Amino acid sequence: MAPLPEQVLLSELLRRHVRCDQGLDHGAGVQVWMHPPVHRVLGWVSKPSAFGNRREVWRLNQLRGISELEALVQGEPAETDLGVLEKLPTLIDAAVLDRRQQPIGTLADAAIELRSGRIRHYLVSRSDPRLPGSSRWRLSLDRLLDQQPGQVLTALESIDDLPLARASVRQEFLRRSRRWRDQVQEAGNRFEERLEGWLEEPPWQEPEGLDQPYETDAPPRRRRSGPPAEEEDPWI
Repeated sequence: MAPLPEQVLLSELLRRHVRCDQGLDHGAGVQVWMHPPVHRVLGWVSKPSAFGNRREVWRLNQLRGISELEALVQGEPAETDLGVLEKLPTLIDAAVLDRRQQPIGTLADAAIELRSGRIRHYLVSRSDPRLPGSSRWRLSLDRLLDQQPGQVLTALESIDDLPLARASVRQEFLRRSRRWRDQVQEAGNRFEERLEGWLEEPPWQEPEGLDQPYETDAPPRRRRSGPPAEEEDPWI
């Protein structure tokens, strides 16, 4: 069992199955239990059975560990039903409004400080947050001007005023393609600079003196003396 991290995304907590200290599987998380006025998470809700409206509510301080697929808890949950949970206030899935009160996205997720339950920031989705691989923008609490059931008001001009926390598959592909294109262009520019420098160099010239006869300090060879050609013995 891995120790509790300092913070966790709400989506990562909800997707894990809840397993108690008795070894029982209480199902995956389905809903957050929070107090919107102070942006604090109190706990979460799991669905123990695929059938029926019974739900189980867990306090955040019952969480003891997080594994790859499970959230490990200690103690007993509080049982409730779907009708009660529908009345719980939440900002998740609330519409994010810009300064003109026009929707620019949806509060899709939240980063939770596990010791206190304090929400450090929200994550905003421009499209349907249920779509896998969609982008997320970080929305800090100081950007919120007002909040009402189902919506939050900001002073943003557009969602692009927020820092990108996670790029979508399409945006990541475009970013990598742009980086590859820049690298190819940079390599081409370096090659052109080298080619231009090579063409600007003066033509190759032979060093001075290479067109003169080769001289050496050795004395000239003396011609071997002999009898004149006309005095040579014809029998030899």
